[in-house]
Amino acid sequence: MIDKETLKNWLHRDLSSREKLLLILGSFDAPGKLDEIRNRAVEAGFRIPKKWNLSDILGRSGGLALRMPTGWELSQSGKAHLQAMGIVSASPGVVRIAVDLRAHLEKITNQTTRAFVEEAINCYEAGLHRSAIVMSWIAAVDVLYHEVVTHHLAAFNKEAKTVNAKWKDAVNADGLTRMGESDFLERLVPIGVIGKNVKDELQKALKLRNGCGHPNSLKTGPNMVASHIESLLLNVFETFTT
Repeated sequence: MIDKETLKNWLHRDLSSREKLLLILGSFDAPGKLDEIRNRAVEAGFRIPKKWNLSDILGRSGGLALRMPTGWELSQSGKAHLQAMGIVSASPGVVRIAVDLRAHLEKITNQTTRAFVEEAINCYEAGLHRSAIVMSWIAAVDVLYHEVVTHHLAAFNKEAKTVNAKWKDAVNADGLTRMGESDFLERLVPIGVIGKNVKDELQKALKLRNGCGHPNSLKTGPNMVASHIESLLLNVFETFTT
């Protein structure tokens, strides 16, 4: 996400109306309505000319901006376009993983999951490694909860009772949270939601998430974070319909 100072500096450069509107969209962490776009520009010291038809300009952006139910937002190619303009400095590896994640983000219809993934990507791009690991894991678990509740709830409850006779049947995702995440992953293998190898990989991701979620001396870097997020991308986000 573009910070206010960066937005202010770039909006006062000699750029096209399209470029300036894309810059403003890049400062939002959620879709922006037309009034919000105008207000954000004013906050940055730039008043959008009244003659600009914002919907028309964004609609003719060649897919760089997308109209969502709650407003306009940058597409994957739109974010890459800003990267190419040099507005956000990031290593090629960071850009590649972020683009992959954002490509999937556009396919996510569940708004809760979408918000988690968006925040994880923002953290990753900003170099907030621990936060990116934690948020991407939360998003992955949310997807798995949704998959179980939608397609495997009866089988899951039966398997859970086989292991723990005191298990009280879950009727929604909140009920699933009563089980520890490690045990939850174990229950998914016998009912065919994931395979053993995927479960082992997700257990590694969970262990890293736990290490990043508490104060300790664990050190993380962009490659570690990229591997963690890419593993979740391949084994969860691209596997299950959300």
